[in-house]
Amino acid sequence: MNFKVPSRLRRLLVDSVELPQLMFPATRPQSPPPRRRVPTRPVPQQLTEVLWFGRNPGDLRMLEYVPPGIKGPMPLVVVLHGCHQNAEDFDRASGWSALARQHGFAVLYAEQKTSNNPNLCFNWFRPSMVTRDRGELGSIREMIDSSRRLHEIDDNRIFVMGLSAGGAMAAALLVTYPELFAAGAVIGGLPFGAARDAMSAMDVMNRGSTRTAEKWADLVREVSPNARSYPVVSIWHGDADDVVSFANAEASVAQWLAVRDRPQTKGRLRLFEGGERREWRDDYGNMILELVTLNDFGHGLPVGSVIEGREPANDTERFILAAAVSAPEQLVKSWGLAA
Repeated sequence: MNFKVPSRLRRLLVDSVELPQLMFPATRPQSPPPRRRVPTRPVPQQLTEVLWFGRNPGDLRMLEYVPPGIKGPMPLVVVLHGCHQNAEDFDRASGWSALARQHGFAVLYAEQKTSNNPNLCFNWFRPSMVTRDRGELGSIREMIDSSRRLHEIDDNRIFVMGLSAGGAMAAALLVTYPELFAAGAVIGGLPFGAARDAMSAMDVMNRGSTRTAEKWADLVREVSPNARSYPVVSIWHGDADDVVSFANAEASVAQWLAVRDRPQTKGRLRLFEGGERREWRDDYGNMILELVTLNDFGHGLPVGSVIEGREPANDTERFILAAAVSAPEQLVKSWGLAA
């Protein structure tokens, strides 16, 4: 079913060193494949809806895939779709549950409802929706706790990935519950606290923000003043994104470096086909932050496998874009989920 929304809101509500562990191809950037393609994946696993998972203050849906026959605690990946998307289509296009079956981890999807947002965007720009244990953020926390009760989940290996509005919500989860997540990825998203209402959200999406790094960090410290550590954060963004400005990726990097009291350096650089990766490490050599920049890449989830010449079947596939690398596959590797 299609929902008509004012055109003004449409954009808002879609939402040089060697690194041995790097899995990207070590070649010079080339032009990525044409973007009007969609991924080809193994037959997706069917998601199951969990009808009651707790208080659900944000009135979201919970869907999951748990591979059969796994012995011992398994990792959990929380996936947050973008605007105009739903969990089942996103899973089919991204291949997350197929990866889960292959490697033995559980996948949890939070899904927005049209009653909350006509374009199915998570309301990342409303403070009441991203406050600890309240609103949509509280619902997602309840889903994670429910999954931990229902299944044998490794509490030290919980991850979150979000695209666009889902990416902004993923950032809010990482900031608000730093003790809960081992790592997270913000893809085509925004830093935490970037906006407080729909109008300011449109502005920051289009142009970014002029906040200093310390101001960005203060937003994190206010929410989690007693945090002893923070998750490893991965920022993915296309330099040709015309929905969410690349300035937001730079702001996200500044936010996470400043909150960790790290200097605002350019990080260590590695080129790969279609883009570059910069990483920052702590004093012990552990990675704490990475920025993956995709050359000539628009707004969407980068995937590697494509079907030539096929038009997107729905709005979800419209924001699943062919790239030289697949974000889900690379995150599975960097998070240590590959069997």
